[in-house]
Parts: sequence; structure tokens; C-alpha cells
Amino acid sequence: MSARLIRRLALTSGALAGLVAGALGLVPAFAQQGPESLLPAGFDRPAAKPAHAPRPAPRVEAAPVAAENQVPMITARPVIGPSEPAEAASGTGRFAPLPGSGPLMGPGVGPMHLAPLPMGITTFAQLMALGPAKVDQLLGLRPKDDIPAAARRALDHVGLIDAGEGGLPALSLAHQDAALVRAALAGNGGRMVSRWGHILLRRALASRLDAPEGMDGAEFAALRAGLLVRMGEGDAARALVQDVDPDNYTPDLTAAALDAYTATEDFTGLCPLAQLNPDASKDPRWQVAKAMCQAFSGAPAAAFSQLDHMTYNGAMPHIDMLLAQKYAGAAGVAGKGGRRAVTIEWDSVSDMTPWRYGLTLAVGLTPPAALMQGSDPLYDDQAALAPMLGLGPRADASDRAGGAGVLSAAAMVDLYSQIYSDDDVTGGAADRALLLRDAYTGETPDARLKAMQALWDGAAEPMQHYSREVLTAYAAARLPVGGSLNGASGDIIGSMLAAGLDANAMRWTGTVDQGGQGWALLQLAAPYGVHDVSEGTLKTFQSNDQSAKARKSAFLIAGLAGLGRVSDGTRRDFAERVDAGLDGQTHWTQAIDQAAAVNNPELVALLAGLGMQGDSWAKMTPRYLYHIVGALNRVGLTAEARMIAAEAVARA
Repeated sequence: MSARLIRRLALTSGALAGLVAGALGLVPAFAQQGPESLLPAGFDRPAAKPAHAPRPAPRVEAAPVAAENQVPMITARPVIGPSEPAEAASGTGRFAPLPGSGPLMGPGVGPMHLAPLPMGITTFAQLMALGPAKVDQLLGLRPKDDIPAAARRALDHVGLIDAGEGGLPALSLAHQDAALVRAALAGNGGRMVSRWGHILLRRALASRLDAPEGMDGAEFAALRAGLLVRMGEGDAARALVQDVDPDNYTPDLTAAALDAYTATEDFTGLCPLAQLNPDASKDPRWQVAKAMCQAFSGAPAAAFSQLDHMTYNGAMPHIDMLLAQKYAGAAGVAGKGGRRAVTIEWDSVSDMTPWRYGLTLAVGLTPPAALMQGSDPLYDDQAALAPMLGLGPRADASDRAGGAGVLSAAAMVDLYSQIYSDDDVTGGAADRALLLRDAYTGETPDARLKAMQALWDGAAEPMQHYSREVLTAYAAARLPVGGSLNGASGDIIGSMLAAGLDANAMRWTGTVDQGGQGWALLQLAAPYGVHDVSEGTLKTFQSNDQSAKARKSAFLIAGLAGLGRVSDGTRRDFAERVDAGLDGQTHWTQAIDQAAAVNNPELVALLAGLGMQGDSWAKMTPRYLYHIVGALNRVGLTAEARMIAAEAVARA
């Protein structure tokens, strides 16, 4: 049960109690002759207590488990016995030792018998020397099986979407070689040349899957979550690690969870894991997280004391400790040592880290533009989804996130719609919002196309240009076919296909020039009806190809061959003509071809993602594109194969 639902239930219970009390207050006292005791017989004069009645020993039990998809925070509280004074409810649940060095004792009671203690442990000081995690386990404060048996989840079928929701089959990797799957996941740096390759790999990683044979389910979840973080998909990574019960966490999965929560600026979400992680002391980030969590648990003075101590000892760079103090200060309560003015100075900071960036956004700050120049593009992916940032910075970040596949076309249009309706947003983002509106509402098709071209031509680099093609995809789909727009058909069709609007793009069939870019994109994107493209039309396309080393032509023949839309003779002759080099084998091509031969779409998707690594299409070879498109087509992922092939030609 989530904390929000718990609060709602608590408020509901309080409201019901108030209504009951109000209803009782409205009951009239009929024919009451005088004061009358309302207590049952024998309760108006309670019997005297013995002079030396012993107090019952407090018991320790775990608090209710949190919601199923959240990592529970286990706390301990004393259970008040029937004759214990009400003041005991304000206790902390901690056991104070009696003076001296005698046996471990409870508060005023005999020796505790919660769990057997290790040999040689006879005093409280010795027990505390074992460390908090061991003490909690020995005293039952952190029971191993803290989740009821009926609510525990196995480590199979871990993921976010099942096959009925668009995910890939759960048993796709169950009988595959664990070493191959591990290499495909761990060896992928996360940056891919293809937007549609990114979308496909995200779908594959988020599917509910069983681990490969010989691989632990927690390791499989950690590898997938780690790759999602490297792809800029922090939200998906966080949801994936939350699908594993905390008792099943391994050090690798814990590390992946730390990265996922950091990438989503959710540092309070780390609190349950920080409490349950026995190895947290080995990583200074966990120590800082524990201190910040202490501030949000109602002890800000103690939290700042720990943060000050870590700052003095240089546990982390000074800027990181200042950001942590500012974050902890958000939970401050006046009069409890939780209010502190923290000034963030960037003058001495020369680089950016994921932890530093996440904390900066979490406290409502924006890093200096000079510091972000040349930084990892993943920060743009994170910023585009960060709700605490302003609309303008998010729109600027979407110029990369949209092209990478992190943002959909619909999400980008929603973002710019908010910018258009907000008069406080000025600058480049506001200007682009006006152009996007004109792309939808211009009086003539030529005016709408002109607004789109202004968005495209205003891009400073290729990724930004492609992101704006994604932004204008739905506006492009509203344009009429042919006429004065025919000269820009290649750009219009490319914009539609950037968002997967292939049905709208196919309306242009028959109007585009044979051998032009619009024609080439339609030959690749068509869902049906394209067979044996003639070599003569391919040569016409090559003669119009202005790309470096005729890469568009090489990618075109690779995509058509992978989709089976040219004859073997045409494939061989034209590939030789444009030096595509489709033949030849590598270990990777053999692996993806074998995965396709056994009809395993999940493994093909993972291997395709491995083969599409790079920061631009200049890093892709026609041979690899041929094997990727062909393998995807053979295992039923034809839609993705068509979009990847068309994207390659459009962006080459």
C-alpha cells in the first residue's frame, strides 16, 4: 500500500470517527432524571492495582509492509500492553541498557529472548559493535521474511509489460546461453544510432521475462535496469527494480537501483533501500542518502550533523555535500534544527556527474550552461522528463530526447502546447511553439509547410534536426498530397515516418518522383505490396544521391535486401555498385542470424541493440543494417524493421 493511500485511509478513518461522534452528539436525552453512569456494571469503580504490579515487557513487531510495487521500509515500534501507561506510546522502540556490564536487559525487565546472540556477546556495547544491520537482524527489527508469503514475488516474469500488453514472450530467453545474453546487455553502452532501435530495445528490456538458464533473476534485472539507465530511460529502470522484492536484492541490483533513482531525481525513494542495504557504508552516496532520509523521517538535526561530519571528512566533493544539505533542508521543521540556508556556488566545479545532476534538479536548480557544454547527452534525456524544470529548458532538452526515442511525438507536442499557452515562457522555446502552431493552423498548405521548414532549418546539428522532424510528424500527416508540396515530399514523408505514421505516408505513393528520396522511403516503409524493386530505379536514386560516399544508396539496398524486396541478383549487383559490402560474416552477424533462425524476437532485439551502438548513423555499416533488418523481419518484428530501414536512408 502506497504512502499516499495510507494517508488517504487515515484521513477517511478520522472523518468517519468525526461523523460517528457527531451523530452520537445529536441523540436527545429523553426523560433523563439526573446524572447516570454510562459505564457497564462493575466498571464505575475499578479495582485497586497491586502496589508492585509488574509492567509487561514491550514486544517488537514489524510495521505493515508498503505497497506491492514499492520497496518496503521496515520499522520497529513497541506494542503497548493492556495495562501499560499511554505515555509509553511516545517511546522510540529502542532498548536502553542497564548501567554496568551485565547481561543485555530490556527497560526494567529481565533478559530479552528475541534471538540467540553470537558467542561472546554479553554486553550492550559488544552488541552495538556488530553494526546496525546485524543488530536489527538479531533483535528481530529487520526480519528476513518481512513480506507475507502470499504477497512475495518470484524472480521469474520480472518486468513491466507482458506479451498481451505489447511485450515480448516471457520465455524468450529461458533456454538461451546466459553468457550471450550477459554480453549483449553489459556490452551495450546505451547510445544508439537509431531512434526506432532505441524504442525497440526499450520494449525488449521492459518486457516481463524469465532469466536465461544459468543466470540469477536478480542479476538479469540488474543488467536490464543498468542498460535502461545508460539509454536515458530512468523511469523504466526504476519501475523495473521496484518489481523485485527487497529481500531478493543483490549488490549489483542495489547499485542499479541507486543509479535508477538518481536518474529520476527520486532520492527519498532510496530511503527503504538505504535502510535495508547492509553494504551501504561502502559507498559514500549511500551514506549521504541515509542522512538525507533521516531528515525526511523527522530528525533533521541529526541528519545535518551527519552531513556536516561527512563534509568535514571529504566523503564526497564539496559541491555534492552542499547539494545534499540543500535537499535535506527541504524537510526542515522550524525549531528542530532543520532549517539551514545553503548557497550553491559553481565557480570551482569543472565537471558534471549523474549524482550531482540529479541532486541539482531535485533541489530546483539549473546547472550553469557553461558547465553543461560538451556534457553527456543523457542529461538532456533526463532534463526533458524532469517536472521540476521549467518548460523552456525541457523544450531545449527535447531537441535531443525526441530524436533519441526517449520522448514520443505526442509528448513533444504536449510540451510545446503548454509553452504556447504560458505567456511567461519566452525565447527560443516560445518561438518554436509559435511555429508549431502555424504548422497546424496555417491558412494554406504552403504556409504550414513553411512553418515546418523553419523548425527543421533552425536546428544547429543533425540530432536536433531529426528531433524536430519527430515534433512535426502529426502536422505533416495533415498536409494534402502532391501539388506544390511535391518537391518537399522526401522531408514530409521522413517526418511522418519519424513517428511511425506509415499509413499516412503511404498516401503519397504514386505522386512522388521515381528514384527520389520520398520514393525510397515509401519502398522501405510500405507494410505490403512492394516486391522486386528494379535496379534501374535504384540507379536513378543513386544518381540523385548527394550523401557522403553514397551512403543513402548503400543503406537503401541493405534495407530492401533485409526486407526481401529485391531479387538476389539486384542485391548483389547494386550492392557491389555502391560498395555496400553486404556479404561476409562476423561473430555478431552469426549470432543475430542464428537467433532469427530459431525465431527468438527477444534475443534478436537485444543483439540488434548491440549492433546499433553509436552517436550517429556514420557509425552504422550497410552490412550490419542488412542483418538487423533481415533478422527483425524474420522473427515478426517487421514494423520495426521497416522503420529502422527508412530512418537509415532519411538520416544517412
